[in-house]
Amino acid sequence: MGGNEQTYVRQAFASNWLSTVGPNLTAFEREFERRIGLPGVALVSGTAAIHLGLRLLGVGPGDEVFCPTLTFAASANPVRYLGAEPVFLDSDRETWNLDPEILRHALEHRAAAGRLPKAVVVVDLFGQCADMDPILEACAPYGIPVLEDAAEALGARYKRKPAGTLGQVGAFSFNGNKIITTTGGGMLVSHNPDWVEKARFWSAQARDRGIAYQHSEIGYNYRLSNVLAGIGRGQLQVLDLRVEQRRAIAFRYRDAFADLDGISLMSQAPYGLHTNWLSCFLIDEDRFGCSRDDLIRVLDAAGVESRPVWKPLHLQPLYASAERYGGEVAADIFRRGICLPSSSSLTLEDQLYVVNQVREWVGAAPLRDLDDAHRSRGHSGLVSTAPGASDTAGVPAVFSHLNPTTS
Repeated sequence: MGGNEQTYVRQAFASNWLSTVGPNLTAFEREFERRIGLPGVALVSGTAAIHLGLRLLGVGPGDEVFCPTLTFAASANPVRYLGAEPVFLDSDRETWNLDPEILRHALEHRAAAGRLPKAVVVVDLFGQCADMDPILEACAPYGIPVLEDAAEALGARYKRKPAGTLGQVGAFSFNGNKIITTTGGGMLVSHNPDWVEKARFWSAQARDRGIAYQHSEIGYNYRLSNVLAGIGRGQLQVLDLRVEQRRAIAFRYRDAFADLDGISLMSQAPYGLHTNWLSCFLIDEDRFGCSRDDLIRVLDAAGVESRPVWKPLHLQPLYASAERYGGEVAADIFRRGICLPSSSSLTLEDQLYVVNQVREWVGAAPLRDLDDAHRSRGHSGLVSTAPGASDTAGVPAVFSHLNPTTS
């Protein structure tokens, strides 16, 4: 927590505004709009935002929706909520996100068959924006709208534009594992204010105006509470610090493994700012000396939790029959990808422990501290993540003066 969350929560209790209306809810939406530049409606989850967003884009029974295969299931499940079917597309090997060339090919193929998708879901994976310009250019001739799933990428930027603002609709998550949290929650944003208001209407059970409980459309119980919005207000105030902390953690790992062969940090695309929400690495088994799964087992035995990156959706039993274009790149990233401990509260001591467990397993000498690894690469200073700052994502940020446990 950043420090102000309890102040806003106490205000909610003191005023007795505890449910799905209240000053915190209104203020959170306005403060979020000032942050990213688009109006939004606060919801109970990022999944709810994707669900309502797809409905706004007209997705319904019998439709198809393109979606990257390398993502969490929540990016695709709402497609089926609406009676439509996802079609999965492969990843770009450098950014791990949706491959614009695969998308272009898939659209051409579908257009020739008279089976264009109703919408395209684009995911900003692990804190890095997809390459949105060629994606939008591929969709434009067919009039196909894009929903940008920025659940993992709040604070990231694409060519100076905030993640979640590039498509017709954007979706964010404030789940407990995200870079900031409301414990559970999400936000739908759009360039179209009328769509935001429509989503707000649907999220409150679609009750018609008037004193009677009259309903003319299907609605949902998707509105965020005023209490949780108070947590969101406090969290939003420390977003820039959280981005700095996550990037610092990722680059400390990278520098600490610089002398090891066969382990590499997820690429930092040159077109924007990667928040490194999770510190994700690829393992080359032949060069590293063990597989990704071997390393997970070794870390688990040492009391360190690590996990694979997302399992591609075309490999999931739920979506085994779904159509797809490619999938080999996503499958390879999954086979070799590992997420190391990445919490904003990760201490230098705990991160050093993780680093040295990895180094010991491959027979490398332990490090005495992480700052030495940074200095050995010649890095110093801080790359700002404030709005309007340089977006030179390829230049590493080093925060040797910043204690990751600082609130």
